[in-house]
Amino acid sequence: MPPTANSQDGAALSNLVLVPGLMSKLKPAKIFKNAIDPTPPPSPGPYSNRSSHPEQRQITGVSFDDRGDQVVTAGEDETFRLYNCKTGKQVSTLYSKKYGVDLPRFTHKNTAILHASTKEDDTVRYHSLHDNKYLQYFKGHKDKVVSLEVCPVDDGFMSGSMDKTVRLWDLRTPHCRGLLNLPASPIVSYDASGLVFAVAVNQYSRILLYDQANFDKAPFLVITLEDPTLSLISYPPRPIFMTSLSFSSNGKYLLVGCSGNAHYILDAFEGHLLAKLEGHVGLERRKLNAKETIEPSRGSSGEEVSWTPDSKFIMSGSLDGKIVVWDVQDLPVKEGPVDLKAHPQRIQPITKLEGHPGPTRCVRFNPRFAMMCTAGSELVNEVLSIPHKCVLTALVQAFWLPDMSGDPEEIAKDLLKKKGP
Repeated sequence: MPPTANSQDGAALSNLVLVPGLMSKLKPAKIFKNAIDPTPPPSPGPYSNRSSHPEQRQITGVSFDDRGDQVVTAGEDETFRLYNCKTGKQVSTLYSKKYGVDLPRFTHKNTAILHASTKEDDTVRYHSLHDNKYLQYFKGHKDKVVSLEVCPVDDGFMSGSMDKTVRLWDLRTPHCRGLLNLPASPIVSYDASGLVFAVAVNQYSRILLYDQANFDKAPFLVITLEDPTLSLISYPPRPIFMTSLSFSSNGKYLLVGCSGNAHYILDAFEGHLLAKLEGHVGLERRKLNAKETIEPSRGSSGEEVSWTPDSKFIMSGSLDGKIVVWDVQDLPVKEGPVDLKAHPQRIQPITKLEGHPGPTRCVRFNPRFAMMCTAGSELVNEVLSIPHKCVLTALVQAFWLPDMSGDPEEIAKDLLKKKGP
């Protein structure tokens, strides 16, 4: 347990301003080597079991609770594991061998999560972490659920499935309260106010924005995601495969995570393509030595890219194990009609952090503290690296910085007050 901070120090730490210089100083604070069960060896004999993923199993989803005190992971070993962010310790391991588990999402209670199923059926399940019991089943999807998001302001949530539907739910009733039929499998996301949600439709490269109160009507904005710079790489250009959506905290921008070697930032008000994030290796393949196919696919991507809580930076995992960080504080401003032939600003990383020995599949920043969690075949908690004698309750754990002289506590205070890079 880290030492207790007094109220003045605690306030300074909780109000930490993220700047490029600090983002490059994120260091691993805790590595959980046993965060997922290893792939069992094949049975002896000529008829050995053949797993669909005979290589190292991977963690497929990560979710922080609203207060940033806990994080839950889901993996291909059909377990979900709960960790305490303040103590840096695993709290429990729960199994879902019958249904499988994917897309874990904390509800607004830190003792309950929603998750998708990977076998038996395609039901979304509401699970109590406190007593390891299912509280509710949300049935209706006819194929795998590939997107699941909780409304930030109430007990509503959305699910998108390969059955080409989006279903809107309420935790208090098992019956679907809204249904959208689409031409292809969708990806969903709420904005921070909960008043707007977005639906990405692959194969058509469209993103549909809906008013939450009038979801049964036509979308109020249809955005076409078209990147003219792709034709500079190959012709015809390789299609874009969208795997995640997330709004910035102010609702102005929409981050589109893709399975290929680029993510995109869109203007959420008019639909302009503002920026293309480059420098990582896409996760549509499970290994670096696997060949790319002509048509892109979802692959093992979808959880690897996210904003920091202040929406100043974006972090992404990479197939080579790196964690890539982009500074997006100075995005271009575009007005007027959308020009699909206009090139987006191409943004390169400000830093690449050493990550995992295999793909960095999941990347999430704590919503409250200066802490990041990444996952692949292991789970890593990362915090800002600052002198070890400083009180660091808000930062979960303390680390020392090389080549820093003087009193560690004073250095840390100066570092936390710094407003620029």
